[in-house]
Amino acid sequence: METVGLFEAKNKLSELVERASHGHKIGITRRGKLAALIVPARPEASVKEIFDDIEQVRKRAKLPKGVSVKDLIEEGRV
Repeated sequence: METVGLFEAKNKLSELVERASHGHKIGITRRGKLAALIVPARPEASVKEIFDDIEQVRKRAKLPKGVSVKDLIEEGRV
């Protein structure tokens, strides 16, 4: 991972965002310590991908019989 100082990041923000959009991960430091990351945006998932992800979570969670992911969502636990 490449790092740049905050001052440099301010001056080169457009360039850093462009590089991140091509897959680079860029750290921004403040006083020598990592303060933030610029990373590529995740592509928007399709509805099918979202439901597939929910199904994978459901399988891993091993919910008790009679409890659904919907029940947990309605309870605010997921």
